[in-house]
Amino acid sequence: MNKNKLLSWSIVAALAGFIFGFDTVVISGANQPIKELWHTSPLFHGFFIMSMALWGTVVGAIFGGIPTEKYGRKKVLLWIGIFFAVSAIGSALAPDPYSFSFFRFMGGVGIGVSSVVAPTYISEISTSKIRGRLTAMYQFNIVFGILIAFLSNYFLQGVGGDNDWRWMLGVLAVPSVIYTVMVLGIPESPRWLITKKNDQVAAKKILADMGVEDTDAEIASIIASNKHSETAGVKSSFFDKKYRRVIYLAFMVAFFNQVSGINFILYYAPEILEKAGLAAKESLLNSIAIGGTNLIFTFVGLYLIDRIGRRTLLIIGSFGYILSLALVTWSFYSGAGPTFLLLSLLLFIAAHAIGQGAVIWVFISEIFPNKIRAMGQSFGASVHWVFAALITLITPIFLDSKDGIFKDNPWPIFAFFAGMMVLQLIWVLTKVPETKGVSLEELEKKLIVE
Repeated sequence: MNKNKLLSWSIVAALAGFIFGFDTVVISGANQPIKELWHTSPLFHGFFIMSMALWGTVVGAIFGGIPTEKYGRKKVLLWIGIFFAVSAIGSALAPDPYSFSFFRFMGGVGIGVSSVVAPTYISEISTSKIRGRLTAMYQFNIVFGILIAFLSNYFLQGVGGDNDWRWMLGVLAVPSVIYTVMVLGIPESPRWLITKKNDQVAAKKILADMGVEDTDAEIASIIASNKHSETAGVKSSFFDKKYRRVIYLAFMVAFFNQVSGINFILYYAPEILEKAGLAAKESLLNSIAIGGTNLIFTFVGLYLIDRIGRRTLLIIGSFGYILSLALVTWSFYSGAGPTFLLLSLLLFIAAHAIGQGAVIWVFISEIFPNKIRAMGQSFGASVHWVFAALITLITPIFLDSKDGIFKDNPWPIFAFFAGMMVLQLIWVLTKVPETKGVSLEELEKKLIVE
């Protein structure tokens, strides 16, 4: 097996995750300056300024499976890089909240499509032994992008005066262009070439470059899997009852990912810390600690995912979620202070990174059949982003000091998240199968209901 080529191709595709992560939280540094600049209402600020990118992500996730299936994984990876670059420049130069929202929406579309195509592509060029680690590199790049965004926001503060936030948003154009150029050097997914184009010659060459020793046997396995899909009804509706188990699994893992509160905390980390008593500069600096913890424990998740499995990581993460969110709730309720709150948040981030963070994109990309993998990834990503957008939309109502429902003490929302994570633990223990070390074709036989 040519691990070097597999690794390099996977890294390039996973770099979409870096831009995804950077774009997701870079807005946290622009949150307060934009509030002061445009003086919009909390509802407008939440819906347009803070969550418009997430609504774009929802659109990208919902429809991203269509071009991914029709035009191939590589072409779509290329176009999302272009979307990212245009969005970054447009957001940085926006003269008003409406044009700003448009370009943020555009970047969100790129994020949504990337959450469909990148994990799909990586899972399809991987082997069962290392598929978890390679696909989880997408998540690693997301959290690396998050950390770099927090660092970038911190160091760019004070550079442009009142226009600091424009520099924070515009700098994303640089990695977006670099990523776009790098995508030109990766091959198409051999599984897509066989399944959608019946191009066995091109697929055989790519499989050989991957280091597959018996390319004919591998192609025969993929073709046999596709024929099994057809007899299992894959040509019928995506929502056919035969797929109810994989659809259910994808929905629930995506749903629980967001009702943990992860996007709430990442988007509003500086503001949450300010409410615990930190000054604005300190809260931005401590946001870097959140990003760093996320990165470190994502490494741990990457190390463990192909060793102890996806299900075990979800169980470990669930216990960590429950404990940390209970501590965050108590911290706000009792006024325990910023240090205790920060430590509780860091524990939460560690639990997420080891559990849901490491598992979600790997798990969703594995469980669907070859013929509908991109559509399945699109479904799971859509559920993820719909709930992310809804949560981000309502959070200003809970956090705003003047109009907030909880009057500057948001402990009930963290108590809600903790309760949801108890439900996640029960779900994982009773419903989630282990997918570690099983080929995509074998998983299809096990999970598609005959």
